[in-house]
Amino acid sequence: MASKTYEYNVEMTCEGCSGAVDRILKRASDKVSDFEIDLPGKKVFVTTTVSSDEVLEMLKKSGKATKFVGEKSS
Repeated sequence: MASKTYEYNVEMTCEGCSGAVDRILKRASDKVSDFEIDLPGKKVFVTTTVSSDEVLEMLKKSGKATKFVGEKSS
């Protein structure tokens, strides 16, 4: 499967919140090729070969409210 970039809204309010998301995605480096965290915009962009649902489940482990927005067009 080709890599896709997905956008998620994650209720991050501080560096600690974004740090939790960062740690989760770094641990999933076998599935996630790249990611970008936009703390002020409360958005996370994840480039991966796995499904958007699988990434959503990973992000939910941060304990923050997380919602799948859609696939980012290249």
